[in-house]
Amino acid sequence: MKLTTLLTTLALAATLALGAAPAQAGRSCEARQPDTTAVVRGLNLAERTARALDASGAEVVVLARAGQDLSKYRLRWSHLALAYKETTDTGTRWRVVHKLNQCGSARADLYRQGLGEFFLDDPHEFAAAFSVLSAEAQQKLHTLLHDNFNVQKLHQPAYNMVAYPWAQQYQQSNQWVIETLAMAMDGRIQNRDRAQAWLRYQGYEPSVLRLGALTRLGARVSAANVAFDDHPNEKRYSDRIETITADSVFDWLPRAGLGQRLQEVR
Repeated sequence: MKLTTLLTTLALAATLALGAAPAQAGRSCEARQPDTTAVVRGLNLAERTARALDASGAEVVVLARAGQDLSKYRLRWSHLALAYKETTDTGTRWRVVHKLNQCGSARADLYRQGLGEFFLDDPHEFAAAFSVLSAEAQQKLHTLLHDNFNVQKLHQPAYNMVAYPWAQQYQQSNQWVIETLAMAMDGRIQNRDRAQAWLRYQGYEPSVLRLGALTRLGARVSAANVAFDDHPNEKRYSDRIETITADSVFDWLPRAGLGQRLQEVR
């Protein structure tokens, strides 16, 4: 059993069923017992991350983990989330809202978790990175992230790990993060098309993955969470697959004046 099946996940609304199948960012749900060492390392990383986030003075950050080894694409971070500080009667804590693919299927849902849960997903590397957002972005996102309706407004359940950034047929996890950021920053944005237009205007540039025809065919046949039919033919057939990566978002945030340079936690 995957470790995440043992964790209690708070779904964002009734449409996100509690106790559903475990959700991981593009991973399968093969039967495997939890690894005690990995659990300890994940919890330790969560603790170090919480300390770093507290020391930053931030209320909202873009947070990343290194869930998969993407080094062959010259990428370090695989999965983004929006993390915010929550104040309760017993003190403060960090909460994470992110989109998770369900067991390598063609569907994903949104989840609200603690830092401990976020880092207990069998990562490739026990490291984290975050960008402290601008004061305006923090204020607007902090309000939005407490509103379950607005958090889901731009969510598209149809999942594609390499979704084209400027289409609406699918949506991958990192795509939901920055489209939601766009909606928070501009109250006129009520759909994904306008969110993507805002991101273009703000100078966001996706990563370009060089994937040959055989690689694309193999991925499409063997993985339900990979599709290429939303990519323009002229790019797809020239082996240029554009998609939203955590690394490209971290590069863009300071350039757009929306966040600081990334800070790494190890």
